[in-house]
Amino acid sequence: MSRASENQSFTCAHCGAGVRPLAGGSYRNHCPQCLWSVHVDVRPGDRAADCGGPMRPVRLVQPRGKRLAVVHRCLTCGVESTNRLAVDDPRQPDCPHAVAAVQAATSITEAGPNERPRGRAGRRRRPPRRSVRPARGP
Repeated sequence: MSRASENQSFTCAHCGAGVRPLAGGSYRNHCPQCLWSVHVDVRPGDRAADCGGPMRPVRLVQPRGKRLAVVHRCLTCGVESTNRLAVDDPRQPDCPHAVAAVQAATSITEAGPNERPRGRAGRRRRPPRRSVRPARGP
């Protein structure tokens, strides 16, 4: 399947808004009006997921050196995925009110090198333990 045939307009299953593809050719996987998505991708743009469940925007993250992103959680299977926001898209930017609503519901977190969305293999590395030294006597 060609990239152009995969990157099509769609109607939001949550709010019914018409959604156009991103101007830069990237894959838009969420509605710019409500930020909801549908679980259709295993990897961005592959449309290989069989679930098809609704995905709620649960929090915002700021990966180091990258743009603000929204994390979605599938209400059917629980998998989480991250997608960068398109607030600067010239055709149909993400609604600042919807972004603010997700931001108000949760705080923005910085996605460090050890953070992975829940639902994927791997664990976050724990900080090193601090040793307790005995107090020195007089």
